[in-house]
Amino acid sequence: MPILRKLSRKPVRRPKAGRRRGFTIFEVGMAAAVMAFALVTSITVIQRGFMALDTARNITYAAQIMQNEMEKMRLQNWATISTYPATATAVTIDSAFTTTAIGARFIGMTRTAENVHTGTNAGMVKITLTVSWKSVDGRTLSRSYITYYGQNGLYDYFSS
Repeated sequence: MPILRKLSRKPVRRPKAGRRRGFTIFEVGMAAAVMAFALVTSITVIQRGFMALDTARNITYAAQIMQNEMEKMRLQNWATISTYPATATAVTIDSAFTTTAIGARFIGMTRTAENVHTGTNAGMVKITLTVSWKSVDGRTLSRSYITYYGQNGLYDYFSS
């Protein structure tokens, strides 16, 4: 009869009642603190992103308002353009722009016109349009466009 050997097995160690595997209260607290920090910072970043998006949208809208006014000025003759005052004058924003929710935040638009050349070379005006609006957080922002209007049209050049 063959000799049967006993298979040796290592005894299985069972953890003591007080030393079970798992996380300590300190580790859980640290994980909760890290998660809270991550949530708070991500919410802050999202808010900043929405504010930047709103500002970009308003800048684009202001550009459209000023471009519309410049196209209206291009239809005017030199006699009308040359009488524009050099001080900031309020210009009415077209009602098509102010009826939207974004357009309602626009405070107004101003126009200044100054002669570029005086004396015998007169005949060119520098026109500045500035649009102002209130942002979502209440700050007043503005953007400006500058164009030159020549008495003899687009091909009116002066050398200084």
